Amino acid sequence: MSADDPAINSAQDPNPNVAVTADYWAAHFRRDWDAMMAFFTDDVHYDDIGAAGAGARGPEELINMLRLGLDPLDAYIHHPRQMVAQGDVVVTEHAEEWQFHTGEAFTHPYVSIFTFRDGKIARWHDYSNLENITANVPQWWIEHVSKGF
Repeated sequence: MSADDPAINSAQDPNPNVAVTADYWAAHFRRDWDAMMAFFTDDVHYDDIGAAGAGARGPEELINMLRLGLDPLDAYIHHPRQMVAQGDVVVTEHAEEWQFHTGEAFTHPYVSIFTFRDGKIARWHDYSNLENITANVPQWWIEHVSKGF
């Protein structure tokens, strides 16, 4: 990653939601749960499209859902690709590198769509190939997340 990477060089984009998105991803990949809460509206809706369930509503439920899957990771690395914005919508093409203390590691590509309201994320939908996750994570992780948040 370099400062010239369009996915991280949000200072050149006039849409303020791009800078907020870049700041959010920075907090997200630090797993700074408290900082992340401030980026969401009180009624934010998160959905991992294709996954079972209704996703999460509200910042607290969303953070609890994320923590369930991400807290057990030994390392969690962001590989941003593209970020485009139109009005209140920001689309990020990126990949997440997951590493476990038991040795498993893989990279998972995503497209994340944020819809903003009053400068905060009101809707977040992730699109990915969920089979890539289930094929690469350890069995203990699947058992852990199956307990729910």
